[in-house]
Amino acid sequence: MILAVCPLSGLAAHLDAHRPSHVVSLLSPTAPAPEIVDVERLHLAFHDIAEPREDLIAPSAAMIADLLAFADAWDRKRPLLLHCYAGVSRSTAAAFILACRVAPTRDEAELAWALRNLSPSATPNPLMVALADAALGREGRMVAAIQAIGRGAEAFEGEAFAWDPGQ
Repeated sequence: MILAVCPLSGLAAHLDAHRPSHVVSLLSPTAPAPEIVDVERLHLAFHDIAEPREDLIAPSAAMIADLLAFADAWDRKRPLLLHCYAGVSRSTAAAFILACRVAPTRDEAELAWALRNLSPSATPNPLMVALADAALGREGRMVAAIQAIGRGAEAFEGEAFAWDPGQ
């Protein structure tokens, strides 16, 4: 089971490289979802913010539920590709959340450090992680794991990566 993560600028190349069956677009509400054919799609539109702010759309428990349900419908035979604008915050948070979902016996801290090793710039959106932690009943372990790896290296865009959280 492969989770592939990339910035929007690398989407076409990574669709070709990974041939995913499922794609999650995590973009700002004003950004149009890219046209992608022959895959199952989930488009979540929210601002990349760590806490609710006036006039901005924060990630919500309903969005995290949609993400988890989408992953539950994935047969894991072909990769699931996640992208946001920069490949740094929303998509890495979603990858961590789905890693915790598809590998429920793996330690959250171990998964967070695996994410850091794959993506030195990963700075998972903390609100998304907190919402998923609650949804998955992880009792704060997901939040603590992401806090432990700290902020990623400064980058305009994150490097794309592929991850098998089951290994």
